[in-house]
Amino acid sequence: MREPMSPPRWLGADTLWLAGWLSLAPAVGAAATPPATVEGRVADQVVAIIEGQVLTLSELRFEARVALLQRGGVQALELPLDEDTLRGALELIINQRVQVLNADRLQAFPAEPAEVQARVDAFQAVLGGEAALKRFLSRHDVDVQGLERVLARGLRAERILDSRIRLRAQVGETEVRRHFEQNADEYPEGYEAARAAIREKLVRGRYGALAAEELAQVRASAQVRRVAPFAREASR
Repeated sequence: MREPMSPPRWLGADTLWLAGWLSLAPAVGAAATPPATVEGRVADQVVAIIEGQVLTLSELRFEARVALLQRGGVQALELPLDEDTLRGALELIINQRVQVLNADRLQAFPAEPAEVQARVDAFQAVLGGEAALKRFLSRHDVDVQGLERVLARGLRAERILDSRIRLRAQVGETEVRRHFEQNADEYPEGYEAARAAIREKLVRGRYGALAAEELAQVRASAQVRRVAPFAREASR
């Protein structure tokens, strides 16, 4: 039987950023001078062990960069990967890997090749074409298959999370009407014109809160050991 369809883009993707990147800093395009980066200090080291699987610093850097590019576009290509950014990326990666490992045990929520290819194509478009993608992968010493694994994991994690909370995130007409009446000054166009936007806003908020709760429950039973000093700070 076919698994549930992916959530609408404004729900699925945004939810993962909300739940997994709450501690991400600096924001893409921030004007503040970035702190010293950790890129280039160490060739490689173990950052964390997630359910028995080792995550290295080079893997964390690559997956952080992929996520930043998906979130912020090509302007994120040169954003320094300081320790705050890597800590935020680590939380996202732990969330994704724990969810996918649990799904693997049940052989659930597979990522179809066509879906993964669509994400590769979209990522290539963000970078500016095939040549730019090759340069990016070469810079990180990763092949296309490695990128596909990262994108497939993100796709599956979104789908897993959405399957658990999408229905609970829905809001009824009464809630939409109540929000309008309580905040009528914000909607001079009137209820009928604002109804769809209000519903989307309320669903976003509820979906994000439920996502955070769901991921906290998943993480509570996961075996995760942070090894690198900056990674251990994320759990404090």
